[in-house]
Amino acid sequence: MKMGIIGLGNMGSAMASGLLNNEIETFLYDRDEEKKETFKDFKNAKIVDSENEVVKNSDAIILTVKPFVYDEVLEKIKKDITDQIIISVTSSYDLKKLEEKLPGKKLLMAMPNTPAKILNSMTGICPGENISREELEEIREILSSFGETEIVEEKNIKIHEAVCGCMPAYVYMFIEAAADAAVSHGMKRDVAYKCISQAVLGSAKLVRDSELHPGVLKDQVTTPAGTTIKGLKSLEKDGFRSSIINAIDSIMEK
Repeated sequence: MKMGIIGLGNMGSAMASGLLNNEIETFLYDRDEEKKETFKDFKNAKIVDSENEVVKNSDAIILTVKPFVYDEVLEKIKKDITDQIIISVTSSYDLKKLEEKLPGKKLLMAMPNTPAKILNSMTGICPGENISREELEEIREILSSFGETEIVEEKNIKIHEAVCGCMPAYVYMFIEAAADAAVSHGMKRDVAYKCISQAVLGSAKLVRDSELHPGVLKDQVTTPAGTTIKGLKSLEKDGFRSSIINAIDSIMEK
């Protein structure tokens, strides 16, 4: 299956890198020439001069433009859409909106995150009614080339975006804050970033690999009257849990 990507911003570039690093032929377009040039040295990158060229040459097209540009792009390319699969990557333009613009076409939502760039995305996939089982399996295999995938019901696609699509930013803020604290106590910033990011990476991997409840793993670190419990007490006092829950709630309320 030949892939196409329209829009090479942060998400589009991350997905393009993931596909191309796995030698999947991918047609690329962005209005910004510099963004297209970024991929000129990839063997399987086919850089084209318009959105329509992407559609004409691809079997599945991922729309990674800003949500407010979707209408414009779909209006421009709809005459060239025959049997291709059109993929939205934002809950702001869901299957219902796609169907209104492209009735009867093959539509799908895929909600990745930016770690796709290093082949570590968590991508939620929600197929429209005209996607066959075989097509879904092929798309899932392709999207799995840059990370994990999960089939998500349409009613849950927004919460998937809130917890997985947005999660990297939450983690980056946590790492930045912890590093600021470390620097204030004398640690060099580059060392702080390295140590904290590895601690986060290892902790996440332990949750996945051990299959233990995060609370159990937390308790394993926490010794009576130790340093960890003092830090946890402070986090609870300052509303650490509720601030995370509120952040996700705020996305779901928009």
